[in-house]
Amino acid sequence: MAVSDLVKTTLGPKGMDKILQSMSGKRVTVTNDGATILQSIPVDNPAAKIIVDTSITQDKEVGDGTTTVAVLSGEFLREAEKLIMSKIHPQIIIRGWRKALNVARETLLAASRDHSNDFEEFKKDLVNIARTTLSSKILHTEDDYFAKLAVDAVLRLKGADDLSMIQIVKKLGSNLRDSYLDDGFILDKKFGTACPKRIENARVMIANTSMDHDKVKIYGAKIKVNSVTSLAEIEDAERQKMKSKVDKIIGHNINCFINRQLIYNYPEQLMAKSGISTIEHADFDGVERLALVLGADICSTFDNPDKVSLGHCDLIEEIVIGEDSCIRFSGVQKGEACTVILRGASQHMLDEAERSLHDAICVIHQTVKTARTVLGGGASEMLMSQAVDKLALQTVGKESYAIEAFARALRTIPTILADNAGFDSIELLAQLKAKHAAGEHEWGIDMDTGKITSMITKRVTESYHSKSQSLVSAHEAAEIIVRVDEIIRAAPRQRREPDHGH
Repeated sequence: MAVSDLVKTTLGPKGMDKILQSMSGKRVTVTNDGATILQSIPVDNPAAKIIVDTSITQDKEVGDGTTTVAVLSGEFLREAEKLIMSKIHPQIIIRGWRKALNVARETLLAASRDHSNDFEEFKKDLVNIARTTLSSKILHTEDDYFAKLAVDAVLRLKGADDLSMIQIVKKLGSNLRDSYLDDGFILDKKFGTACPKRIENARVMIANTSMDHDKVKIYGAKIKVNSVTSLAEIEDAERQKMKSKVDKIIGHNINCFINRQLIYNYPEQLMAKSGISTIEHADFDGVERLALVLGADICSTFDNPDKVSLGHCDLIEEIVIGEDSCIRFSGVQKGEACTVILRGASQHMLDEAERSLHDAICVIHQTVKTARTVLGGGASEMLMSQAVDKLALQTVGKESYAIEAFARALRTIPTILADNAGFDSIELLAQLKAKHAAGEHEWGIDMDTGKITSMITKRVTESYHSKSQSLVSAHEAAEIIVRVDEIIRAAPRQRREPDHGH
């Protein structure tokens, strides 16, 4: 429960941030992303590890709702503890919970809306989901701007599954508002010396090969020479070897060569003479993505030019962002690719903005696939808890206590949202209960005014996939922990001493 209490304060649009400091004190992260916080804390208790894992899975699967998972599991456990104290067997609790979960999911599905047939409405939904996701993050000051940016980036993918086509480049300086979406791909590198800085109709080879020629490559080998001439001969042989390699590369009929490793001056000169621009030391993520976007192979041998697929794009040029120059590939083979340039005043700001944008992009991407949306602001949780309460009244036996507890745990989400903003949560929860009992299910908490309003007019929308996934994951994590009756510290495996007698 301590783990869930730790992230509880970061939930919602008015949640607080945490500063994570590494043991050495060198690295400092400011964040309110549940998964990032939970990944960074050293957890000894195995039960707490289960909750941390669930939250990290949510981050991989859906991208958002990581805090919700941790908080919900914690609340389920808190309720379970009370029930076990009053002598209700864990298996009875689990049986009740399972019934409650089914009802909650059915209710959520029935309340979800699907606008995928009407593109304009659907796009509005997507922008609202992005706004809701970003409202609890550092980007909330510019949430409209970034919501549109994220939706545009995802819609460019045209339903492709690969999110790595959206590259995020962070550049210090200026302010968040100056971030923008650039079509094409931006590589954070510079061209080599004396190379053409603009290439039209580019044929690109991407390689991961060593292009340095002045060291004998057999490690631990010693060469004794009698005169400087013999040394010069060895060096000359090395140069010849390099030259033949460069000639092979030139033979591929390319005009841009990108290498993951260093390119020394000599091969760089040779290529520049042949009119080939070189880019060295392209970082690994960059190279993998670039190869994907340009439709090229990453080569390391150059003997069969006919078997190598080269990358193609309309234009490669150097552009300046802030004070740094980067290389931009436009008109790439995979037209879906795009790059988000994030600007910000400090590195912490940029890192957190990247995490926030990543969450928004993932959620929109999931919603494009599943297309269903539900209402946020505690409305969905109140709706589900009401349905679960109804089930509890109809259930005979001890299970009904467990089902009631499940509904109470669901109601803590709107309570925590209100508490984090400093509103009177008990008052608001009572008002919400009354509204939902009267059948007005679109009512939730307005985080700006501290009153309750219709979430449809406030445009607070969440992804159905994200909501149901976080509910199911939280229940599973809690159930696993409730099933455990003892933690046994297993002794390490004994090492057999080698028997020297034989």
